[in-house]
Amino acid sequence: MRLLYVIDSLAPGGAETSLAEMAPHLVAQGIELHVLPLGARLDLAVRLEEGGAVVHPRQAASGRAGNVRAVLGTMRATRPTLVHTTLFEADVAGRAAARLRRVPVSTSLVNDSYGASHRAESPAPKLVLARAVDATTARLATRFHAISGSVADAVAPRLGVRRELVEVIPRGRDPRRFPYRAHAVRARVRAELRLAPDAPVVLAVGRLEPQKGLQNLLAALPAVQATLPRTVVLVAGKEGRSGPRLRAQAAASQGDVRFLGHRSDIADLMAAADVLCFPSEREGFGGVLIEALAVGCPVVATAIPTSVEVLGQGPDAVGLVPPVGQPRALEGALVEVLTDAVGAEARARRGRARFEGRFTVEHVSREMAGFFARVEAAGTTPAGRPRSPSSN
Repeated sequence: MRLLYVIDSLAPGGAETSLAEMAPHLVAQGIELHVLPLGARLDLAVRLEEGGAVVHPRQAASGRAGNVRAVLGTMRATRPTLVHTTLFEADVAGRAAARLRRVPVSTSLVNDSYGASHRAESPAPKLVLARAVDATTARLATRFHAISGSVADAVAPRLGVRRELVEVIPRGRDPRRFPYRAHAVRARVRAELRLAPDAPVVLAVGRLEPQKGLQNLLAALPAVQATLPRTVVLVAGKEGRSGPRLRAQAAASQGDVRFLGHRSDIADLMAAADVLCFPSEREGFGGVLIEALAVGCPVVATAIPTSVEVLGQGPDAVGLVPPVGQPRALEGALVEVLTDAVGAEARARRGRARFEGRFTVEHVSREMAGFFARVEAAGTTPAGRPRSPSSN
């Protein structure tokens, strides 16, 4: 199989990092992997090439028509037997170009797109147009992959895609890069960040955007500090629209909140933390959660469907899942983890076992290779005429 993987860029986001993680495993299974990033960011290009992929930096002119020309040009050069697309611009251009060249094309659904949270963040006319373009080009695809069952169930009808054409395969991580309970790393990172060995440390990871719910973590902080006055909050993530407001909120709380910016050592930060707080309002998957399970960092995550899929529910859950958008519930869960070491340790052990059974990159890559083989075998039969996108 010769696979052309079209993606918006190679910036170190969730979808891009997942591709870099899988690359050597896909190549090892006999897939000739070519990657076309449509944007200028090539941060992960070297890592992909080290994994055996061939990266084709975009040469065509800008704009959506230029994106299609870039895919067509790369297809002429590589002659793929399958095109796969991830993220909006790549989906639109890759589906159109593959259809023009009569090559099977599949798409990964990686976000809870066009739902209530998305509508609250984006101008309505722009979102309506984007959804129409997405749904129209979706009919050109042969099959779809979703990174969670909740994304498949929610997004497929919004794009007019039959649910049976969507396969669910989660993201994975390399267990060698996420060692369990690395105590030496914990001590080193705490020393580097000037954190007391016994200080309660809450870690949040994610871009400073409204959907990440960091405002609710900061709203919960004063109550946490009333019980645990020495609590430190570390926020690791790129700058975003919420940055100025979050910094003002942190200053007003008078708590010890440290904005670390983008970090490439998330596993080390998790080893240093006592709990990962993941207060998101909308996620396609939440790869940071499986990383926390791998390293044994206790987790508090809001009960969005994708997080519940990763952490489970009920007595066997491997994390605490308070309701979305409720700082008091978040505060209670954080205090519980930080004051109940025995319970936190038990969930951490179960979390590592869950990671090893479901979320290793080797396991996920085998499933993705099987998915690609099924799409290639299906040929260019498109997903069919889209139904009217639902209003949910």
